[in-house]
Amino acid sequence: MRVTVVGAGVVGTMHAWQALERGHRVVQIERETEARGASLRNFGQIWVSGRAGGEELEAALRARELWEEIGARVPALGFRAIGSLTPARGPLELAVAEAAVGRPDAAARGYKLLTPGEARAVNPALRGEFTAALYCERDAAVEPRTAQLALRAELLKNPDYTFLPGREVREVTGAGTVRDDHGDVHHADAVVLCTGAWLGGLVRELAGPDLPVRRVRLQMMQTDPLGEALTTSVADADSFRYYPAYASPALDELNARQPQAETAAAHRMQLLMVQRADGGLTIGDTHEYEHPFAFDTVEEPYEHLTGVVESLLGRPLPRVRHRWAGVYAQCTEPGRVVHRQQVREGVWLVTGPGGRGMTCSPAIAETTANELGW
Repeated sequence: MRVTVVGAGVVGTMHAWQALERGHRVVQIERETEARGASLRNFGQIWVSGRAGGEELEAALRARELWEEIGARVPALGFRAIGSLTPARGPLELAVAEAAVGRPDAAARGYKLLTPGEARAVNPALRGEFTAALYCERDAAVEPRTAQLALRAELLKNPDYTFLPGREVREVTGAGTVRDDHGDVHHADAVVLCTGAWLGGLVRELAGPDLPVRRVRLQMMQTDPLGEALTTSVADADSFRYYPAYASPALDELNARQPQAETAAAHRMQLLMVQRADGGLTIGDTHEYEHPFAFDTVEEPYEHLTGVVESLLGRPLPRVRHRWAGVYAQCTEPGRVVHRQQVREGVWLVTGPGGRGMTCSPAIAETTANELGW
């Protein structure tokens, strides 16, 4: 079987991986020389803890298994089973954490509620004051800026894999057949369009104007090396407000009696923080949904995040050396992990994982492969 994958972000690359693993010939086409979108501009988190129960959690847990398997084969991914800690301050935040630990699926996520002393035994870098910390054992991390390169290097070892960068697919010319902007026509038994936040042009032409996917813009930053190990990823209690796993009457009470700080609310913020292989910290993020997006980054969210991080670490943040904005595509249909649609004979569109893309991409690709009978 011949498979053409359009897009070299993490979702597209995992589709190429699945097809190749199942013995098919794969051509992967990318309009840039390498992917430069949300697949690189993220935390590199395999984030199980906050996922909605049901289909989304099942996808995240399966993806976590697949990431670990792939990471064992491709050490350059930098897969690390580090878990996460979410410190809670005061009785309202503590009540939300306690409600999470009481979920029926808490054990599957690896939830535990830790005292400050227990949390610091897991992550000694957290020297700030907090009441308790929600631990999620199943969370993990990879290196987002280099993961696609590492996966590509492994794929290229297989003679049945071809990577064609710097080409934009312009037209579906027949069943399983596409033409790129070099004029080359690519024939396959199946085409999978994994175009990320690129929702115009050919995608609009194929899927129509009512695609249930929106674009979301975020701001993030990365620091110089911390000088010590941050042994888990770290979130703040604003993540309780953002992730569906934490929905509960306790969260309603928190939102009513202890609203977000003004800057955090204005930019729809939470803290997520992961240490990179070089010791630096990736820190974010904001969420902007209204179009047109701003073209510049604004400083207030970075100032807010710096204050939150310093209060948890109990020390000054290292120098910030990178700031960036990114855009990802998010499915707007409730309960859907991704939008998967057959748009022409032999052609499928897979897009809109939102902030789940890095976490769930291996499971998303596996589901596509199963549904298409690869």
